[in-house]
Amino acid sequence: MTSLSFTAQAQNDFAKLERNVNVRAKGLIQNLNTTKDTLILKSESMIHKLYSVSEQNEREIDVNIGSKSIEIPLTNLTKGKHVFVAVQGKLRIVFVVRLFEDDEVLLAMADDGLVVKNNKE
Repeated sequence: MTSLSFTAQAQNDFAKLERNVNVRAKGLIQNLNTTKDTLILKSESMIHKLYSVSEQNEREIDVNIGSKSIEIPLTNLTKGKHVFVAVQGKLRIVFVVRLFEDDEVLLAMADDGLVVKNNKE
């Protein structure tokens, strides 16, 4: 007899943030909101500009900020890897946000691995 342990159905995360952990970047707090569809940046220094470059080498975000905090919605960006650059004076802080396909749903966890349903089929 085979034993299977199942978990509740859950949708994948919308995005994943790969923070810049360099000592010089510690003044810029980089987070996602609880639903992971908005980028939140906070700093004690002025954030002058923020831009992102997608996997297709296109600037999908290019904004002048002039503030110590900003919230950027990620819902209009293309799926995939986005390299963000926050400009603070002469300092450039680079970090990555990965946006995932929203058509995969985790159905169950079995002893031998994940069972995933892909809605494209």
